[in-house]
Amino acid sequence: MKLTHFDEDGRSKMVDVSEKRDTFREAHASGFIYMRQETLDLILNKKIEKGNVFEVARVAGIMALKRTSDLIPMCHPLNITGAEIHFTPEPGKNRIKIDCKVRLTGKTGVEMEALTGVSVAALTIYDMCKAVDKEMVISEIMLLKKTGGKSGTFVRELK
Repeated sequence: MKLTHFDEDGRSKMVDVSEKRDTFREAHASGFIYMRQETLDLILNKKIEKGNVFEVARVAGIMALKRTSDLIPMCHPLNITGAEIHFTPEPGKNRIKIDCKVRLTGKTGVEMEALTGVSVAALTIYDMCKAVDKEMVISEIMLLKKTGGKSGTFVRELK
């Protein structure tokens, strides 16, 4: 396997995608934020003083995924054509699952954008709830699926 973000002399570089053809690409990432049950109850009952946690986190995640190339040095600026973030509260596990799907037709994939969307949505939940629960934990952020491009389809096998 060859790392594509380094030249023959080990210097960092942005991969040249000029010759690649545009294809439909999609990525799905997920992650969790764990919290006290009381914190989850406050979110679900819309009792967090800063506002509607899910809607603020959704907008923050979408804004961030559109700016991924500003955050990750070797990512290309992309013309995202669709993005969605969903939250699934899991009260029995004291956590919220965050799913992000990103789509475009272009020369490079959107895996980093989907991962960024999940990460910033989770960080926004933390920020909005930290006054009542500083022990929240963000974890298990991962790519679940990606389609398109030369490498084809990837689907994570969850155990």
